[in-house]
Amino acid sequence: MKSSIFLVLLLFPVLALAQDDPNPPMEGFNIEASDSRAIEIADLVMASMGGRQAWDQTRYLSWTLFGQDHVWDKWTGMFRWQNDSTVVLVNIHTREGQAFIHGDEVQPSEELLAIAYRNWINAGYWLMLPFKLKDSGVTLGYKGEEMMSNGEKAHVLTLQFENVGLTPGNGYDVYVSTERNLVEQWSFYARADSEEPNFIRTWEGYKSYGGIMLADTRVDVTDPSNVRTLNNLGVYSELSDSVFENPNRINLSTLGE
Repeated sequence: MKSSIFLVLLLFPVLALAQDDPNPPMEGFNIEASDSRAIEIADLVMASMGGRQAWDQTRYLSWTLFGQDHVWDKWTGMFRWQNDSTVVLVNIHTREGQAFIHGDEVQPSEELLAIAYRNWINAGYWLMLPFKLKDSGVTLGYKGEEMMSNGEKAHVLTLQFENVGLTPGNGYDVYVSTERNLVEQWSFYARADSEEPNFIRTWEGYKSYGGIMLADTRVDVTDPSNVRTLNNLGVYSELSDSVFENPNRINLSTLGE
């Protein structure tokens, strides 16, 4: 399922933390139109995920979703995408890079570079949504409290977008546990004004990786047999330069060794 937005704010340098706000909004967050209660809950989520400082200090992340591998240098923008024998090495700031199949460079590479960039956006949102509630172009709303599929209460935040990403007309309902302040369910709307979501999935399997929390399991609420697992989750402070230079497929399970 195509996700909507891995927001453009990641193209901007990390903002310095204000002394009076441990989780300041990113440039372009629509604070004027956002609900104050929703903003408070977004800040609680960031704290439960490890805190803004830990997120800002996170450099390298890896994950596998939909059978495709992703490694991202959050500081420089370098991104590695692997799909079977295809490897794309691209900088998401400039969208410049190289594409390879079986280790041989592909020319022209524009189509594969665009596919990798789209996967950085979509697959990244499946991994990092909880860190992105106050991102550029986001307007946060608050629906109140509702029950999640597990019978527990959650605050329901609404996310709408303007002038960001590949499909800014999308929308989300994000369910934040009232007990744990973690995102534990989301609903995706291909059109933000739609009455019914395209899918509803749980967020499960939270664990700490390098000081931040990540969840590795997404279960379809309407079909619990439909499970998406994020494999090869990793957070690294150091990786070899070859990760973003090697034209041949690498094994993410041994990344950082």
